[in-house]
Amino acid sequence: MKLSIVILTKNNVKTIETALKSAVFADEIIVVDDFSTDNTLNALQKYKALIFKRRLSGNFSSQRNLGLSKASGEWILFLDADEILTDELTEEVKKIINTNNTFSAYYIKRRDIFWGRELKYGELLRSYRKGIIRLVKKNSGKWKGSVHETFVTNKPSGRLNNYIYHYSHESLRDFIVDINNYSTIRAKELYKNGKKSNVFQILFIPLAKFKINYIFKLGFLDGVPGFIYAFMMSFHSFLVRAKLYQYQKLDG
Repeated sequence: MKLSIVILTKNNVKTIETALKSAVFADEIIVVDDFSTDNTLNALQKYKALIFKRRLSGNFSSQRNLGLSKASGEWILFLDADEILTDELTEEVKKIINTNNTFSAYYIKRRDIFWGRELKYGELLRSYRKGIIRLVKKNSGKWKGSVHETFVTNKPSGRLNNYIYHYSHESLRDFIVDINNYSTIRAKELYKNGKKSNVFQILFIPLAKFKINYIFKLGFLDGVPGFIYAFMMSFHSFLVRAKLYQYQKLDG
C-alpha cells in the first residue's frame, strides 16, 4: 500500500527538517504551507515534497483536508512540523498498512517534550495514554474544528503501540504567541456557533481548568514544566472567553 505523509507548516524552519527526515520512508510527502516568510520552503527542496500554498484563514481542518485531498496514497499519516516519527513507529506503520485489517483509522500516542522534560500528565494525559487519530485510509472521514481539530470517521478505528515525539514551544515567547493565535481562532469559532461568554466564565473556567489539569490530572508530577504548561493552558482558556465576550460586545 502507498503511504502519503501530510505536514502543515508556517515559518517552521527550526523544526521542519527534523520532521521531514523522519518522514522520508513514505512514498509521498505533502506540505501545506501557510505562506511561510522564513527559509522553511528552502528546507523542503531536498526532500522532494509536494508543496501546496494556502492561507490558514483561521481553520486548521481546512488545511489538513486539503492535504487529504491531494494525497495519492491509500493511507495518509498526519505529522506536525515540530514532531518526529520514531524508527519503531515507522516500522509499525509499514506493517499496518500492508496488512489486511478491519480498521480505517488509527490513534497514535504522543510523547510531548517541553523545555527538556517529557510531560505525561495534565493537559497532555490523553495524548500520552490514548493518542489521537493520525493514520487514516483515504476517503474514511475528514477533519473538523477550526483549531484543536479532530479527524471524524464512522469507520472502525484501532490504536498503534508506538509514539510520535512532539517538541513544542522552545521559549515562553513562542508559547504566548501560539496561545494568542489559537485562542483567537477558537473564540471566533465559538462566536460563529452562537456561544456566549460572561464574567463568571471568564473568571472561573480558567481556574477550574488549572485545578483539573494540575491536581486531578496529576500535572504536578511533571515538575515546574508541568506547572507552566497547566498555567499557560488556563491562560488560553481565559483568552478564549475574554475574546468571545469582546466579539459579543462589538456585535451588539
